[in-house]
Amino acid sequence: MSTAPLPLQRDLPTRNRALAMARSVRDVVRAQAEASERERTLTKETVEALWRSGLMQVQNPVVAGGLEPSIPELIEVYEELAWQDASVGWIGIANLPTAAFAAAYLPDEGFAEVFAAHRNRVTLAGQFAPNGQGVVCDGGYRVSASWSFGSGTGHSEYVVGGFIPMVDGVPRMAADGILPELTVAVFPRDEIEFLDGWHVTGLKGTGSYDYRVADAFVPEHLTFPLFTREPKRGGLVFELGIMPIVAAGHAGWALGVSRSALDDVMGLAQSKVRMGEPTTLAHKPTFQRGLAHHEGMWRAAWCQVRDANERVWERMEAGDELTLAMRADLRLAATYATEAAREVVQWCHLASGTTAIREGSRLERAFRDLYTGTQHAFISEKTYLDVASVMLGLVEQNPGL
Repeated sequence: MSTAPLPLQRDLPTRNRALAMARSVRDVVRAQAEASERERTLTKETVEALWRSGLMQVQNPVVAGGLEPSIPELIEVYEELAWQDASVGWIGIANLPTAAFAAAYLPDEGFAEVFAAHRNRVTLAGQFAPNGQGVVCDGGYRVSASWSFGSGTGHSEYVVGGFIPMVDGVPRMAADGILPELTVAVFPRDEIEFLDGWHVTGLKGTGSYDYRVADAFVPEHLTFPLFTREPKRGGLVFELGIMPIVAAGHAGWALGVSRSALDDVMGLAQSKVRMGEPTTLAHKPTFQRGLAHHEGMWRAAWCQVRDANERVWERMEAGDELTLAMRADLRLAATYATEAAREVVQWCHLASGTTAIREGSRLERAFRDLYTGTQHAFISEKTYLDVASVMLGLVEQNPGL
């Protein structure tokens, strides 16, 4: 396995075309970060830069204008964007895969309406959790639901929402007869009622608005199964399904934010002298010890994420089936990386002293953003319980992994 990249290697040439696109937006992203926080959603300048770079559709199937990057390549992209700015990194793990999932899994009529009709220049975002019910009717569903944390909806033409199909007041069951069907609807933006609840501690620039619909008709062709691994277009990466790709996103995001904090605190250490100290932070033994320890923690998390995702990808390329144990490894890596990143950023914040409490400081923002990101249910304690159940042989299936 290759060693983790040092900060100075961040600009080395790459054969990952998607990563090159992500690097190309650095100046705009960093210049617009504070404005996005004030607006509580990405600025028009940032969104346009993401489109100009090709990033907004890079994860799509080729037929929808994308490159279909592999999971290891996507992790590099997610990490790079989060290193630039955590809110933009979060948008990277929200808008990019949401559009890609819809492009891969929608029926042909839905793909034509959402993507082909707009020459693939279309942004999607929203919440996949099945928070609502959709009464089965002629040609589709009547959906009523409320969703929270629709990251990226501030600049999206279409908004997705998960729901449970209902027949005569009873959930329609999946083919296995054990769980109800879980379905994702794609709504045109003008059918959504947005609620102004995005006043938060961190990730302020993500436009993660609450939203709802009431008895909205959704045609069958604008829906797809939540846990499908059968793409209607696109290649191997879409055979993974939604959950492994989301896991890669959370892992790459946490690694990118914490990497930015480590890089920034090392730069600060060269000149900062804390009150009462005889020399700079860089010459203080306790700082040196803390820096090395947390650099090691970051590299360990980075290696676990890369190892788990590269092994799964290699097995998929070899034609192996995606097993429950493989999915558990990916979720474990993402959850541990997030917890390790939280500790890293906390140390960077403490070591930086008053620099890290001033609004506008990247260290201050990284601290708020990382702690906000760790509250996401996808990388909560429940992941460890689910993974342990797989390790102990207590369960034979778990669609949520």
